[in-house]
Amino acid sequence: MWARILLCGGVLAGCTAAERPASEALYFERLSALCNGEAYAGTLVSTDAVDADFQSADMRMGPATCDGNTILIPFAVGEDRSRTWVITRTLEGIRLKHDHRHRDGTEDAVTQYGGDSDETGSIGAQDFPADDETKELFVREGLDVSIQNTWRVEIAPGEQFTYQMSRPERMFRVEFDLTQPVEAPPPTWGAAPIE
Repeated sequence: MWARILLCGGVLAGCTAAERPASEALYFERLSALCNGEAYAGTLVSTDAVDADFQSADMRMGPATCDGNTILIPFAVGEDRSRTWVITRTLEGIRLKHDHRHRDGTEDAVTQYGGDSDETGSIGAQDFPADDETKELFVREGLDVSIQNTWRVEIAPGEQFTYQMSRPERMFRVEFDLTQPVEAPPPTWGAAPIE
C-alpha cells in the first residue's frame, strides 16, 4: 500500500515491527539535518494555564550537534539555558532523554528522564513513553503525576520541528519554524557553566 504510506509517514499510520527499523532510521536522518549550525525560534501552541510563562518567552532551539548516533538539541527559554534534548539511536530504536543542568553545569535532581520510541512512530514523528528509570526518578522526586508522560518529537525537514509532552489532562507543545533561522542563544549551562 504505497510503500506502507511512505514508511508509515501518514499521521495515523503506525509501523509494524518489521517496518520500524527503516522508519526510525529515516526519522533519525531527518533529525540529523538539524545539525547545520542554525538555531530556530519556538512558539507555544498548547493552552494549559500552567505554561502561561512560556506564552511570551523567547524560546530557541539549537544549534544542534550530531556524532552519528546522538543528536544534542539545546533548548533555551529566555535566560534559562538548563535544557538539552538528547536523542540517541539504540539497538531497539531511538531514545529521548532530557539533560537538565544548573548554572554551574552540575546535573539537576530531575534529569536524564525520557523513554524509548514505541511502535506508533513514523519518519515524521516518534513517541517516547516514560521508561522505568524515569518513572522511578519521578516518584523519588515527588512527581508521581508525570509517570504517565509521553514525549513526542516531530520533524518536517526545512519546515517545522515540534516538541510535545502529554499525559491525561496535560499538554505542552512547542513548534519551531525551520524556515527562518534566528540568532543562536549562548551555549547551555551543561556545555558552558557560568558559575
